[in-house]
Amino acid sequence: MVQNASIVPPWRLTGDADGRWPLLLASPHSGRHYPPSLLAGSRLALMQLRRAEDAFVDALLDGIAGVPVISAGYARCWLDLNRAAEELDPAMFDGPLAVPVTVSERVQAGLGVIPRLAGHGLEINARLLPAAAAAERLAAVHKPWHDRLSGILAAARHQHGTALLIDCHSMPSPAGPRPPQIVLGDCHGRSARPDIMAAIEDHFRRYGWRVARNSPYAGGHTTRRHGQPASGIHAVQIEIDRALYLDPHRLVLHAGAARVRAAMTALVQRLLTDWPRLSAPAGFAEAAE
Repeated sequence: MVQNASIVPPWRLTGDADGRWPLLLASPHSGRHYPPSLLAGSRLALMQLRRAEDAFVDALLDGIAGVPVISAGYARCWLDLNRAAEELDPAMFDGPLAVPVTVSERVQAGLGVIPRLAGHGLEINARLLPAAAAAERLAAVHKPWHDRLSGILAAARHQHGTALLIDCHSMPSPAGPRPPQIVLGDCHGRSARPDIMAAIEDHFRRYGWRVARNSPYAGGHTTRRHGQPASGIHAVQIEIDRALYLDPHRLVLHAGAARVRAAMTALVQRLLTDWPRLSAPAGFAEAAE
C-alpha cells in the first residue's frame, strides 16, 4: 500500500483518451497510496485513515472497456481532488501559504483540499504541516488531474461536439426510511442537460435501486468546474451507497459488487448508444424551457 512517493503515479488511466468516445469516467476518492510522510505524521492508524476513501469505486469501473476511466492514485486524506485548489485551512500549516486561500464551509468542516479530518470526524495530523506542502501537493497532483480531465473532455467535444464526465463516488448509507441508494448530482441543473440526468436515473431505477437527485449531494468541485453545458461539456456526479457493494467495517468487497459493476458497465453502453439523441442541441433547448 505504501510506496516510494517519487514513483507513484497521480492516477491510473485506462481506455482511449484521444477523443474517440464522448464519455469520461473519473474516480477521485478511491486512491489507496498513503505517502510515508502522511502515515508518520498522522495520529490515526491506516484503517482509520481509509475511512475517508470512496473505497474500491475504481474496482466498480473495471468492466468498462474502451471509454477512458481515470482513478486517483493518492489517498483522499493526503489531497482531495473534489475540492477547489484554494479550499485550504491556514491553521493546519506552520507558516503563511504561498497559494490562494478560500475558507469555505467545507474547509471549516475540516474537509478542504488538504483535509483536517478523516472518517468519523477524526483529526488526521498530529502536528502542523509544512507550509510548502500545500503548493507542492497542488502542483504535483491537483492541477495535473484537472488539466487531464479538461484535456480528455476537450478532445471528446472536438470529435463529437459534446462530451460527458461521470464523476463516481460512494456514500455511507443515508439515514431515514427508504433512503436513496443512488444520488445523482448535476448542481441543481447547472452541470448537465435534463435528458442526460433522466437517462441515468432511469437506468439505475431499472436495477431496482432508489434514486435521488441533488440531495444530499448535488455535485462537488469537479462537477461545477467541468460541467459547462453551454460549451458542450456535461458533468454528472454519481454517489453509490457503499452497502450495495462493500462491507463498510472491513472495507472489503462483497458479492453485491458484481451487480454494481455490471450496472456501471451497462450505463456506459446505454449512454453511448443514446448519445446522439441525448446530446442533440434541439433536445436541450426543448428540455430547458
